[in-house]
Amino acid sequence: MSAAPLLKVEGLKVSYGHIEAVKGIDFELHEGQITTLVGANGAGKSTTLLALSGLVKKATGRVLLGGQDLTSLSPHKIVASGMVQVAEGRATLTTLTVRENLELGGYTRRDSRGQRADDLDHIYTLFPRLKERSDGLAGNLSGGEQQMLAIGRALMAKPRVLLLDEPSMGLAPIIVQDIFRTLREINKAGLTVFLVEQNVRQALKIADRAYVIETGKIVLEGEGRELLGNPKVQDAYLGG
Repeated sequence: MSAAPLLKVEGLKVSYGHIEAVKGIDFELHEGQITTLVGANGAGKSTTLLALSGLVKKATGRVLLGGQDLTSLSPHKIVASGMVQVAEGRATLTTLTVRENLELGGYTRRDSRGQRADDLDHIYTLFPRLKERSDGLAGNLSGGEQQMLAIGRALMAKPRVLLLDEPSMGLAPIIVQDIFRTLREINKAGLTVFLVEQNVRQALKIADRAYVIETGKIVLEGEGRELLGNPKVQDAYLGG
């Protein structure tokens, strides 16, 4: 593990009114790794991601990416700084084409049109189905295709850290396998991934590092495979 984390989160708290959803958590992401945050529904996983992306207000805490303080930045500046989220539910723009959705992913970039075209070709290589449907409306895609589109659109922003919120939700098992296979491929190419996932077994299988969150607090951390074999994790999330 590298000495300095790429992403460092310190003392993160998030409240909705009088309810403290995230209760002062600390965690790190190291460059080139897949890190996962797992836990039951309502444990605070998605709220954590929304706070990192600037989409919900942090009560306290700091978020540092490569030493840069992102804590108070607006969402579009966080994207421009290199942290990009794939939202739960995919949030594709259904009245635009697949290509238009992908091109919008690069809206913060200041490089050449040629570089963006090269990256679009790379997305089509990762997800051949998107190339086939390139000129069709995103609203006509299946759930699995929309998830591919959401990931592709995020990759068009050239992130340093890719945040994923429940990418397996509502998808058939065979599609889930495809999505996780692609995440491993993206990661092997050097992208740092932070995965929030209810499918604990799948998430721990591919994660280098993992954190378990319960009622807004991190209660366990370790290597993904190590936690996969942890009796507490097996009892609570894997059916013993």
